[in-house]
Amino acid sequence: MPPTKQTRPFTVYQIKITLNHTKPPVWRRVQVASDNTLERLHLIIQAVMGWQDYHMHAFTVGAVHYGVSDPELHMQSERGVKLSQLVPGEKFQFRYEYDFGDSWEHTLLVEKVLPPEPDVHYPRILTGRRACPPEDVGGVWGYEAFLEAIKDSNHPEHDEYLEWIGGEFDPEAFDLVEAAEVLAEFK
Repeated sequence: MPPTKQTRPFTVYQIKITLNHTKPPVWRRVQVASDNTLERLHLIIQAVMGWQDYHMHAFTVGAVHYGVSDPELHMQSERGVKLSQLVPGEKFQFRYEYDFGDSWEHTLLVEKVLPPEPDVHYPRILTGRRACPPEDVGGVWGYEAFLEAIKDSNHPEHDEYLEWIGGEFDPEAFDLVEAAEVLAEFK
């Protein structure tokens, strides 16, 4: 008798990831397997938002902080914590903060709990809006100053910011195909 293919039992969480305090908002909608750990979700968020994983991060679920284990920061390890252990169902919200200096706070909203679709690879990105702010731009307030400077060719920091960012930056741009290609590397 030939061996049968083992499949892992899981549900799918459709999550809207919104970068707080950006106007208009920067957001992504993804579908992830419920058996993903918070550690893996961190990498998925980094990929779809366009962050480079240069900085520390934390998830906050209720009053508990998860990330790289650190007793001084009262941080529990995210490594073995599966989403299915934390998410009770639809409309559940939790937080993700990236770069404690710039303090990029995200709200993660579980919009739907779905059965997996046959032959669909998870995680997958469904849609999103606006470009992710550049790393190390100085948080929301630094990002606003950055946008103001690059829009105004007479601004004293216009040329410096454009050189720093590599010549151009379109805050309205979001490339769904590129984000999907990055996620396709997750096996």
